[in-house]
Amino acid sequence: MKELLRRLVVLEPGEAPAVLGSLATLLCTFSSYTMLRPVRDALGVTSGLEKIPYLFWGVFLVMLLLQPVYGWLTSRYARSVFLPWVYGFFIANLLLFWVWFHAQADHTWIARTYFVWVSVFNLFVVATFWSLMADVFSREQAGRLFGFIWAGASAGGLIGPFVARELALPIGAINLLPISAGLLFVALLLMMQVIRRQVGGGVLGAFAQVGRSPYLIGIAVFVFFMTWVSTFFYLEQQSFVAKVFHSADERARFFATIDFAVQGGALLLQVLLFSRLFKWFGMRSLLMAVPLLMVGAYTLYALVPTFMVLNWAYGLRRVADYGITRPCRDSLFTVVSREEKYQAKSLIDTFAYRGGDAISGSLYKGFTAGLGAGHSAVGWLGAAVSALWTLLAFGLGSGFQQRAERAAPPTGHPAESRLGRTESVRL
Repeated sequence: MKELLRRLVVLEPGEAPAVLGSLATLLCTFSSYTMLRPVRDALGVTSGLEKIPYLFWGVFLVMLLLQPVYGWLTSRYARSVFLPWVYGFFIANLLLFWVWFHAQADHTWIARTYFVWVSVFNLFVVATFWSLMADVFSREQAGRLFGFIWAGASAGGLIGPFVARELALPIGAINLLPISAGLLFVALLLMMQVIRRQVGGGVLGAFAQVGRSPYLIGIAVFVFFMTWVSTFFYLEQQSFVAKVFHSADERARFFATIDFAVQGGALLLQVLLFSRLFKWFGMRSLLMAVPLLMVGAYTLYALVPTFMVLNWAYGLRRVADYGITRPCRDSLFTVVSREEKYQAKSLIDTFAYRGGDAISGSLYKGFTAGLGAGHSAVGWLGAAVSALWTLLAFGLGSGFQQRAERAAPPTGHPAESRLGRTESVRL
């Protein structure tokens, strides 16, 4: 296994167990989530297409209420105690949803609640995992290893949609929930093997950390624009799917097929290219790559606003997001303090992410329903937002390079042992 890893990623002695453990945890977590995502998207149509922008606001408000609780828990309890409880909480929720769906015939409000819950679930479990990764791996290790570890997400992203696609019609989309809960339980066991440290902090400390750091504000705004670009495509896809497919199970099968293709492309990008692209071009170029790509994708959609072009453009965005943007975004936190890695990162990955969803969802609704804008107009708006996102990525990449240079050891001094210092993994 170590020899195989060395062929796929630049690996230093002693890193293989930590990398494999992290990758396996993320694989099971994403297998669980991506099995739930097609069900969420299908039930989003069931709950009422015109209600989806309001559901984004529901997700944002839930995040707003949960963030202080999350900060209090991280300040009060050791990570070895707290993180398994987060996963255990969501496992119990999944089983309760499964019982609720079978106990009540009218699924309208259950579907709306489930839509909000899955969005919260995804960000909390993934943000928790990557806060851990940013804490225990150094900046130099992140550049080499985070792309490969993110491949665990895409590998899990192949398993989840494949199972959903194959079982949505035979057993029903709702009966995928207990299978997802089982995978999340395996992820919980694996995470317990990775956890080593804890970071303290105040209840609202994350807000103060972000507010006093231009660099962290830049990351938050970067995530904000990223969600706008994604949400416009997502809502456009939902409007087409509502016209083409007529049952929740058919929609779940369609979304699972798309997810499977996306995760396959992202997996190839993460395993084969990301670490080399990072080495060749650096953080700034990679941060700008996807925003520039989206300028072109939205422009194409504005000129040819068809369902096929939309699916290809949105699929390309998601592949590039998983394969490039997310590893880069997580690497941005390797040049901040340990407290900021754990608390501010969680705030940005949840509060800024879902806040962007909520605002962009309302903007989309006002732009299309209020002003009567068509698909082409949405494409031009998306291209303009992507252009602003590109400019921000350039500035943020420059800020990362400056921080990295200041953190680098002076010339002539021996490099620190990667596995012997506080930021490294204890194997």
